[in-house]
Amino acid sequence: MYGESDWSERAICRAGDPDELFVEGALQNRAKVTCVGCPVRTECLAYALDHRIEFGVWGGMTERERRALLRRRPTVTSWRLLLDTARLEHVRTHPSAAEVGPAVKAS
Repeated sequence: MYGESDWSERAICRAGDPDELFVEGALQNRAKVTCVGCPVRTECLAYALDHRIEFGVWGGMTERERRALLRRRPTVTSWRLLLDTARLEHVRTHPSAAEVGPAVKAS
């Protein structure tokens, strides 16, 4: 398993302009496309949720989507632990998903 900050080195968005992830309105949907297929999408989202990052698209979610998720799940103390556990459980119960990549839904 990678260290807490190692994930950012493997993010797809590192190759692009970081300002493209800090946009408003309809441009956010285009920014979210950057996250599709990113190998560290889950780690990125967990980081943004755990650190209560207020701006930008992180892990395929806008700030509004993250705020709504935080309101729905106020008792979560570690999103990283929750999402890592969900990913492992998904792979355990769907072995073929490990080849494609887990689809983790945090709701």
